Amino acid sequence: MSVTQARRLRRSMSLPERLLWNELRGDGLRIRRQHPLGPYILDFYCPSVRVAIEIDGIAHDMGDRPRRDEIRSAWIEAQGRTLVRISASEVLRDPTEVAEGILAFCRSPPPRR
Repeated sequence: MSVTQARRLRRSMSLPERLLWNELRGDGLRIRRQHPLGPYILDFYCPSVRVAIEIDGIAHDMGDRPRRDEIRSAWIEAQGRTLVRISASEVLRDPTEVAEGILAFCRSPPPRR
């Protein structure tokens, strides 16, 4: 189910996700988009260093989303992944700068605990 859903999401990525993907791909560092992990689908994932990248739009500040995001973040990190959350507005402002930051982070991630 999640693989099918991930494929569907790849075809309907949000504008910030598309802009970021255009900057990330082809840089030599393998980054996956809409990557299934357990019950979740990560916006982006760098498997070599186990870094998950989530792009958060304004909806993540509304209703029960903040609490759901906390649960999701805790679960992802409990699986041994490092989670990086980036606001969609940052991506829209300068997708190149955000991509460069992600790539630099993935090339020298913090040591694992």
